[in-house]
Amino acid sequence: MPTSPSIPDRKVALAFMAHPDDAEISCGGTLIRLQQSGWDVHIVSVTAGDCGSMNMGPEETARTRIQEGTNAANLIGATFHTLSEPDGRVVYDRESLQKSIDLFRRIAPTLVITMPMSDYHADHEVSGQLGRAASFVYAAPNASAEPVQEGSRVPYLYYTDGHDGQDRMGDAITPTTYVDISDQLETKTRMLACHESQSEWLRSHNGISEYLTAMQAHSQARGTDIGTHAAEAFVQHRGHGHPGDDVLAALFPNQHSSRSPDTAMHASHS
Repeated sequence: MPTSPSIPDRKVALAFMAHPDDAEISCGGTLIRLQQSGWDVHIVSVTAGDCGSMNMGPEETARTRIQEGTNAANLIGATFHTLSEPDGRVVYDRESLQKSIDLFRRIAPTLVITMPMSDYHADHEVSGQLGRAASFVYAAPNASAEPVQEGSRVPYLYYTDGHDGQDRMGDAITPTTYVDISDQLETKTRMLACHESQSEWLRSHNGISEYLTAMQAHSQARGTDIGTHAAEAFVQHRGHGHPGDDVLAALFPNQHSSRSPDTAMHASHS
């Protein structure tokens, strides 16, 4: 039985993603709710998205996508960062992990949302590995030359939903946690619309013709899971060392679920 959640005194949330638009697609509504609840919100893109264009070169693409990520973060009062690892070629090695730990050290998050370690895109999976590893070790004094900030700790850790709610093999993901984003879907859409360069890229490369409506449709499908207009789904990391209580469910309890009490409790671990 999970213990009662203890809301951290240090309210710093970090979305540690692979590409500049991943946060907006997978957890933008939750980030909005956190910001509205007084949390300091940071969005990190491991890459600068330099492969995300059919007609611009890598430097121009990276500049464009960093600006788009910054614009989206600014829309909700968040801060955008990038590690500038090569898009499509993210690897788990000592250098990329140290860069991740150093950034965690500067931000000192108490809540981390990262990418699923089984997903259609290898960059997503490796970013999830980096986010998990940095979360666990960043507060250890000897892990980085960056100073340890007061309140640094092993954070709450969540993995985002996979594309279409599936893992890399196309099997359905079973969420532990849902966050109702019905009131945030419009702003989430405006955040994603900041990534103007990706509409043509995704149409040409991924076969996604309606960038914004595809995101809205999945958010609404997850909302159907819990009887709301729109939701985002997560899997909480409850391994040794990380908090096991569900802080997102405590912060944002679902008030509108049409599920039976037992089923809703199982879905949210509230």
